[in-house]
Amino acid sequence: MAIALATLVAEADRYLNAARISDYCPNGLQVEGRPQVRRIVSGVTASQALVDAAVAAEADVLLVHHGYFWKGENPCITGMKRRRLQTLLANEISLLAYHLPLDLHPEVGNNVQLAAQLGITVEGPLEPDNPRTVGLLGSLAEAISPGDFARRVQQVLGREPLLVEGREMIRRIGWCTGGGQGYIDQAIAAGVDLYLTGEASEQTFHSARENGISFIAAGHHATERYGIQALGDYLARHFALEHLFIDCPNPI
Repeated sequence: MAIALATLVAEADRYLNAARISDYCPNGLQVEGRPQVRRIVSGVTASQALVDAAVAAEADVLLVHHGYFWKGENPCITGMKRRRLQTLLANEISLLAYHLPLDLHPEVGNNVQLAAQLGITVEGPLEPDNPRTVGLLGSLAEAISPGDFARRVQQVLGREPLLVEGREMIRRIGWCTGGGQGYIDQAIAAGVDLYLTGEASEQTFHSARENGISFIAAGHHATERYGIQALGDYLARHFALEHLFIDCPNPI
């Protein structure tokens, strides 16, 4: 079965409420390819490796979390950017990208999907008075040690996380996928035992240690693999399309 590209884009935009969310990049259709869609390939970042894999998989649409045209970047179409765009255009593959709308979504969002993978019950936003905040608060079914939880993270995500051990046992958790280390202050204010994100900054160690909480950096790419898969699955079910998630390994 094939559907119109415009129909797919309209549904993705509606489902993610993309027009209402201010972001650092355009959300939705970033590169227009062929007008009909039968197969979606999804992945975290529209790198050259993923674009090439989408070509090999005969994709009509490449659906990603990290697309192109970020605020503040050089707008000239040269070098790496030219090669990526040339490959998409030459093969008539559309690029559909959703950044913050995917982080925030209550069903297929990166944060709720990561919670499901790690056995965390979602309780609400990291900042209760700000429902649009990206990070979430939740809890485990029972208290465990930071080391045991880090081992769970490693088993699920397939990479060893960076762990700063604080409290002896943890149950209440705050998290934000990707580059969310800056939310550690909100997590501390919310009274968490552990804060989890993708990346760490130098000062993150000191914030965790001096405030007595545990901290885990589990990888930007690794923590954001699940939302885009869930979105691709939703669109495939909704329109009876083919969907293939392709994971291009990234240790960061």
